[in-house]
Order: sequence, then C-alpha cells, then structure tokens
Amino acid sequence: MINLRFDIPSARPLTVLCVGAHSDDIEIGCGGTLLRLRQQRPDVVVHWVVLSASGVREKEALRGAALFAGLNPEGVVLKKFRDSFMPFDGVAIKEVFEELKAEVSPDLVFTHYGQDAHQDHRLISELTWNTFRNHLVLEYEIPKYDGDMGRPNVFAPLDAELARQKARHIFETFASQRTKHWFEEETFMSLMRLRGMECNAPSGYAEAFYGRKISL
Repeated sequence: MINLRFDIPSARPLTVLCVGAHSDDIEIGCGGTLLRLRQQRPDVVVHWVVLSASGVREKEALRGAALFAGLNPEGVVLKKFRDSFMPFDGVAIKEVFEELKAEVSPDLVFTHYGQDAHQDHRLISELTWNTFRNHLVLEYEIPKYDGDMGRPNVFAPLDAELARQKARHIFETFASQRTKHWFEEETFMSLMRLRGMECNAPSGYAEAFYGRKISL
C-alpha cells in the first residue's frame, strides 16, 4: 500500500475544496478526513460548497461547516437548488462551478462518487471533474437505501476518537434527517469500521474514496 502524505510541512497552506449536493453530504463523505487534516495541517484552508441547502437544512449546513472545517458563515457557499432535481438545473449549476474555477485552485477536491445511485450526486461529481481537470480529486461515498457501495481505492485511516467524533457531530447536527431509518451513528461507525478493516488501519477505522487520477 502506498501512503500519500499531507502532513509534510510546506511553504504554503494546503487548500481543500469540499463540494456536496446536499447539506450533510460533505460531513458524511469526508468529515473524519477533514478533522484529521485540521489536526495535521493547522494551516489548511477549506472552501465549502453545498448546492441544496434551504430552510432548516441551511442552518444545519452552516453548523456542519463550523464543526468539521472551523468555518464561519461568510466562508460557506450555500445554494438552493431543488433536492433530487439537479440534473434539470444543470446549466445553472454549471455556472456555479465556473465561478468556483475563477475563485479557487485547490490542492485537493472532495466530491461525490461518480457512480453514485443518486442523480444529484452523479451530476456534482461530473461537473467537479469537468471543472477541476488538473487537480487531485477524491470521490467520497454516501451510504443509502440504494445499496450502491463499491470498492474504493484510497483510504484515510482515522483514530477511534475522530471516528466517534464524526458520527456524533453528524447525528447531532442534522436533526432533520433523523426520521430516516438508516440515519444513526451506528451506520457511520460501521462503514468506517469496514473501510478501516480493508486498509488495515491501526485503530480499525477509516474513510474511503475513489481516486481516478493520481500522480505520484
């Protein structure tokens, strides 16, 4: 197994762009890795973009960005595209990505898995790759009823406390989602445990990603 290191001191801050279709996607997909990066690289600069966050979900998205990335509301980009209808708003969403391209050149981009069963997630993944063609892009996974979990090839080991912190933050922050039968801390911990087993993580926990193009 090859280790990619982000904790090596650098002359400039590490810039990370997180893109999510809905207000809890980033936290579920890469929340633990963000917490770890903030520990390892206190100079990390995080850009946070959510395409569908309105009403109570807007408040939840801001809370999630604060807990996982230390961002204040001014540092978070929230849009109000209709949940599950994003493919029909493709032109307007493409324009959001064009604006992003002019504003940030990230070292690392977190986005949705390109083969995700949710149509909104697939669109966001496609537009991320269209926009950030020469960047390191890692695609995160979202557990759901569709049963679309795959075989990721990039792993971020997490210590046990960070894994628990991630699961706790998600469950406490996104109260609007608790009516879903799968939305519980055990779901998130179980997935991290499985991915930790797959990469032989020392603590037994990890998040996993799909890396289509990685230059060493």
